[in-house]
Amino acid sequence: MLPSFFIAHGAPLLAIENNEYTNFLNQLGQSLSRPKAILLFSAHWESQQQKVSEVDQYSTIYDFGGFDPELYTIKYPAKGDLKISKEIKELFEANGVPFEVETTRGLDHGAWVVLRMIYPNADVPVIAMSVNPNLTPEEQYKIGKSLSALRANDVLIIASGGTSHNLRILKWADNGEVDQWALEFESWLALHLQNWDVDSLFKYDSLAPYAEYAVPRYGNEHFIPLFYAMGAADDVKKATLLHRSFRYGNLTHSVWQFG
Repeated sequence: MLPSFFIAHGAPLLAIENNEYTNFLNQLGQSLSRPKAILLFSAHWESQQQKVSEVDQYSTIYDFGGFDPELYTIKYPAKGDLKISKEIKELFEANGVPFEVETTRGLDHGAWVVLRMIYPNADVPVIAMSVNPNLTPEEQYKIGKSLSALRANDVLIIASGGTSHNLRILKWADNGEVDQWALEFESWLALHLQNWDVDSLFKYDSLAPYAEYAVPRYGNEHFIPLFYAMGAADDVKKATLLHRSFRYGNLTHSVWQFG
């Protein structure tokens, strides 16, 4: 059975960089057995109702501005898989998860930045999924849990976001130093993930040190994909930190494996 993953997609520049984290992601794809398809929740696709993609061929979305022109030439022409989309809809119906079908949207950079480093040939079908920041962590976890059976069917579940992700306080002149508050937040998070302490994790905003810095009140969309990925491995309840590094003082590049 395949595990599920939470994978940080960092800043868009990550797509054209060569560093410790990009090297890790390149190796991750080579270490995994080839999945039948990839189900991917992206922090950059927010919706009030869960969206499920039914797309034959994805376009590439450049949902950012002001970056290196090279970024806007990148294509990730992944195909969809209508059979897996149908299985997802059936699981949602069986578990009482309301959803809507999306037939035209392409892959945003929360999806393609990660996918092209893990599967650079865009030869694994993708089913894109939205996230809803207005749900409670328990509800987000439940959505992931409802999809856990797909892992036994060789579907790789990835949630793309960032655990410490506050663009307003990044230090773009990166000198390699990491803010102490980011280290303390990530240490708290790691402890409770590894203990599968969902009671504490669901209250991260009031219990985690410096949560107001790592997960700013103006947006939690990058943090919450973690709960979708966790829920998808509720049958095993095992969390393993595969990689963690930092950029720009406090932007976390982390990969968590669940299951």
